[in-house]
Amino acid sequence: MSKNRGKAIKMMGLVCLTASSFSLIPSARTSASEPSLSILQTDLFSRDRTFNVQGVSDIEEQAAPMEQVTSVSQLSDVQPTDWAFQALQSLVERYGCIAGYPDRTFRGNRAITRYEFAAGLNACLDRVNELIAAATADLVQKGDLLTLQKLQEEFSAELATLRGRVDVLETRTIALEKQQFSTTTKLTGEAIFSLASASGAYPGGNLAFFNNTNPVNQTQPTPGRDAEVVFNNRVRLNLVTSFSGRDQLITGLQAYNFGGGPSSVFRSNSGSLAGTLGYGDVIFGNASNLSLAYTPQFPTVNPQDFASTGNNAISLYKLLYIFPVVNKLTAFVGTNAEVSDAFPAILPFAGEGQGAVSRFGSLPVSQRVSSGTSQTGLAAAAGLIWNISDTFDFRALYGNVTAPLPGDAGFFGTPLGAGVFKDSYILSSQLTIKPSQKLDIGLNYAHSHHKINILGTGLASADFGTNLFNPTAAELTTAGGSALVAIVDQPIHLNTLGATAAFRVTPSVTLAGSATYIFSELENVDASTNFLSWLVGVHFKDAVSKGSTAGLLFGRPLSRVSTAGRAFSPEDATPYQLEGYINFRLTDNLSITPGIFFIFNPEGFRDNPTVTVPVVRTTFTF
Repeated sequence: MSKNRGKAIKMMGLVCLTASSFSLIPSARTSASEPSLSILQTDLFSRDRTFNVQGVSDIEEQAAPMEQVTSVSQLSDVQPTDWAFQALQSLVERYGCIAGYPDRTFRGNRAITRYEFAAGLNACLDRVNELIAAATADLVQKGDLLTLQKLQEEFSAELATLRGRVDVLETRTIALEKQQFSTTTKLTGEAIFSLASASGAYPGGNLAFFNNTNPVNQTQPTPGRDAEVVFNNRVRLNLVTSFSGRDQLITGLQAYNFGGGPSSVFRSNSGSLAGTLGYGDVIFGNASNLSLAYTPQFPTVNPQDFASTGNNAISLYKLLYIFPVVNKLTAFVGTNAEVSDAFPAILPFAGEGQGAVSRFGSLPVSQRVSSGTSQTGLAAAAGLIWNISDTFDFRALYGNVTAPLPGDAGFFGTPLGAGVFKDSYILSSQLTIKPSQKLDIGLNYAHSHHKINILGTGLASADFGTNLFNPTAAELTTAGGSALVAIVDQPIHLNTLGATAAFRVTPSVTLAGSATYIFSELENVDASTNFLSWLVGVHFKDAVSKGSTAGLLFGRPLSRVSTAGRAFSPEDATPYQLEGYINFRLTDNLSITPGIFFIFNPEGFRDNPTVTVPVVRTTFTF
């Protein structure tokens, strides 16, 4: 008990109890619920809440404060049938010590119990104590003190019971205050265990396939090999801090054990499923039609400076501050962020821990371009969210993957360049339209620039060497005689158009699809290449069991569709992907997702055998 309260008890000669655990509010004050900021996707992580996360939310409207009721007779279900009620009614109306509910009922249409009456009596005891402690004792009439004493004697048993309950609550509260993590920060997390393998390795011998086993027309490209079953993990811890109740600082830490090394350029091509099969890109060996949804785009090497990263090393993958500007306008800025943190997910298959098992199926290409979803928080970003109306929502951001680097050390030092406003950046936007309760539409446009010849999606081996061309003698000389360097070390700009739609046929069945078209052009070489990707699918809620989901989708992974100038396309077929998965929700915190996907004509070559990727993903959230 407080000192003031103890003093008041002494002055009154009464035993005074608290009733804070009861619905009868022991104070005339009420408070409005504070507005909060939440993540639109799932989890900042995660699904990643996985700050998968995906997305930044709108500012919620402030709730109206609770209407006060200062008369016992206003509580319609309390019957004024005895002297005790009359006495308490007089005290309540004189000292304003009870607040009821806006509908003027007291926990349903029933008579008030003795315990509830005791809670109301205790509220009046507290109020009188406050007046005495504040040296306003002259406001308390002597007759009221006698009435309180008589009421206290009649309800002594109930007040004693309340005392015991309150003492227990106070003890628990003290323990929680000592043990709580933070008064301003909430900790959430996600842990993924994954079993996966892949078959259908690149057979070798195809000089036209510019991949990690054939860095620019070797005499005899190295064949890939089928992947063994691997057991991987990814763990994310997300700290969400609010300083005002209307803002959020999101700090995300993660560790994983995907991959054992980069591509053949770094004397290893077995660091990933894609690299092992021989379908990975020529530089890192990870960008491929064959990519898992929850595998980082650059799992073992930082593309900013080629620094190696170790397995299960803890790293900062998200640092983002979100705050309101004016009504319907929110801003965000951070050194580690992704496009999906800001843009609402339209596809129902989204979610690295709960959705599609392939990288291709979980988010549209238009959000992944220029490393927009590297899953390592590669880019620094700043942007705005404009909630125009219930129907229209517009979001835009500027991101740069070279923001922390003060100086350009060249292709083998800082391949992507340096500085916040140079070299490798993206301007991205999304207009989300909800014309009805059943239909969501997302329209995307992005302009991006890279210091080197890449797309930055992680979805195809063509991510590196985006515009293929035959280097001239002068270009080879500038590149030190390396055809690979001559092709890759070329600045490029991209313009990306995307559209996504989801139509809920029933509450449990959703039809969805997306399409992305990328225009790419080198700046110093007359070479341009266009890329296309699309998918369609059906999503089921409460499939098999309550809370479980399932998805079936088919589409075209990212691949070249046309070239101009000196650029050429070596592919001779169109790749396609078929995928199915079921996410079994065992508890609120545990799900298991078996899934499988097939890639036909992987990376666009008909001689490449069909790739089969079975996956079992287990996701814990907490």
